[in-house]
Amino acid sequence: MPFFAYKARDSRGQLVQGVLEGADSGAVAGQLFNVGVTPLEIAPSSAPRQAGPGLFQRLGEPKVAHTDVLMFSRQMYTLLKAGVPIMGALKGLQESTDNKAFSRVIQELRESLDSGRELSVSLARHPKEFSPFYISMVRVGEQTGTLEEVFLRLFHHMEFEKFMREQVKSAIRYPSFVLATMAIAIVIINIFVIPAFAKVYQGFKAELPALTKMLIGFSNFMVTYWPAMLAMLVILVFAFRFYINTEKGRLQWDRIKLRIPIAGAIVLKATLARFARSFALAIRSGVPAVQALTIVAHTVDNAHITRRLEGMREGVERGESVLRTAVATGIFTPIVLQMVAVGEESGALDDLMEEIGDMYQREVEYDLKNLASQIEPVLIVALGGLVLILALGVFLPIWDLGTAALGKK
Repeated sequence: MPFFAYKARDSRGQLVQGVLEGADSGAVAGQLFNVGVTPLEIAPSSAPRQAGPGLFQRLGEPKVAHTDVLMFSRQMYTLLKAGVPIMGALKGLQESTDNKAFSRVIQELRESLDSGRELSVSLARHPKEFSPFYISMVRVGEQTGTLEEVFLRLFHHMEFEKFMREQVKSAIRYPSFVLATMAIAIVIINIFVIPAFAKVYQGFKAELPALTKMLIGFSNFMVTYWPAMLAMLVILVFAFRFYINTEKGRLQWDRIKLRIPIAGAIVLKATLARFARSFALAIRSGVPAVQALTIVAHTVDNAHITRRLEGMREGVERGESVLRTAVATGIFTPIVLQMVAVGEESGALDDLMEEIGDMYQREVEYDLKNLASQIEPVLIVALGGLVLILALGVFLPIWDLGTAALGKK
């Protein structure tokens, strides 16, 4: 379609001008009237030149973070509630943001709105920055005339999601650190410590215990083939990352994460907390239950839970109750199912789902506080076994030789 340059005045009488795409000048005038702008002059024009940053500049600038969208939601609520027009609000946010990448996103949102598109449609053109759930909530706000309230709810929702993501990372970080430390200790002992003792044993010219021979043999293997083992480790890491990026691999890995001792239960509770709060927000905003389950299922960041929730959605589509479909998933506790039943019967499902999210959040916080005390026994047993094997393998020959020498005297 052709482009038209326009000059117009907004609701405050200020002059605005730009370039819009449309079938003819009448269509462009209609777009301007739709956004509350009165056209003064419309003339054919060429396509606007978009001088974006170069490749090296894009690589050097920070990406759009979760915090950027979080603050965007809060600021949009404040500005819209104060009566600032949406175009003016976006212009102010674009000028005030420190993130150049996000400033460019807001600029593109303004241009899209200038072209007559709705805000939800404009946001949908940036799927990396705005999730389908976010876009759906904005669309509901546009349809119901409660856009500023939706932005406030999205702010609180994203704040909660950020907190739960950090909780999940905390749950996995400690056991990962313990395993990594033990692996590094084993490598150092086999490459530097055991070879030193092996040289001492060679001078004894005595028969070594079987455990010592095994430790020395494994140490010699690591010393000789460590480059190949390092290369194999790198290949395995890349293969693992490639596999979990596939649909089947991610589903299997997400299922395994939930079965990790101690940490898996925390991850499950944090995931269900995010689902419950998201579902409550969608229902409260006026989204039908089936549509809410569709968009919420993809906000939990766990393919296994997503598949269970999709099964829940299919059950609701067939006319089954939310309670019955929740029971079929097998991921909710009896207390939670009882709360869902009460919510359905009383017509306050959104309130009960929010309480479920709060309950899971409190459980996650409690479990994280006790995570160290739960892992310490496992850590002590593992380290004790490692020390016992090393002590027996390294010091038994010395003990045997000392005993033999004392016997000869």
